[in-house]
Amino acid sequence: MSARNSILGKLRAAPAAAAVEPDIAAFYAARPQRPLTAMIAEWAMMMRAVRTEVVFCREPDWDAALVRVVSDKQIGRLLLAPTTAHGKRAMDTLAAQPKPLRMHGYDRAIDEWKAELFNEVDAGFTSVRAGICSTGSLIAWPTPDEPRTMSLVPPVHIALFDASRMYDTLYQAMQVEGWKNGLPTNSLLISGPSKTSDIQQTVAYGAHGPRELIVLCVLPTDVSVNDVEGTAQ
Repeated sequence: MSARNSILGKLRAAPAAAAVEPDIAAFYAARPQRPLTAMIAEWAMMMRAVRTEVVFCREPDWDAALVRVVSDKQIGRLLLAPTTAHGKRAMDTLAAQPKPLRMHGYDRAIDEWKAELFNEVDAGFTSVRAGICSTGSLIAWPTPDEPRTMSLVPPVHIALFDASRMYDTLYQAMQVEGWKNGLPTNSLLISGPSKTSDIQQTVAYGAHGPRELIVLCVLPTDVSVNDVEGTAQ
């Protein structure tokens, strides 16, 4: 018998080791729970490190922050979801401003206005479902009112984020929000504007999505702006 056959024979004759499933729940349960303020500050620091603009605001004035962003970025045409509460509020507030702005929803099949969507829309405004501190990410959860195209195609994505829905890890978000009970056709994590280094290892923004990401981060009333800004910078 050759040495090879001898070795293989011993391996085949050896009893199979029982498969041990990792205790994922125990692993994450052992992580220390951190205050929301600390998580928001760390998340903002990580997002800004990859060229995301984070604008802290409160529930009563996030639409005023949106007006400033639209003005600063010189946005002339905005895609939003007027059928949602936040989309209608944004449209009403922006419509009351003296500077004209074209606004409309995603209300046509893409083949009917592909050239217009790709070439004329300046920005898309959508909500996001939650945030993840450990990776500096937003959880996008497309719906029929806000399909993925709204946050993918326009060169600027303005995301409305309720920071009370900040989670330490993706696992925590999946467990607390019950993802096992149903997912959209396309849920995803956004950790900054689109970028690639495929060509000569030179970073280029906007190759596969928006070149700019602006987050209107709505803070809970018990979280201080000074605390999150002071820790994040």
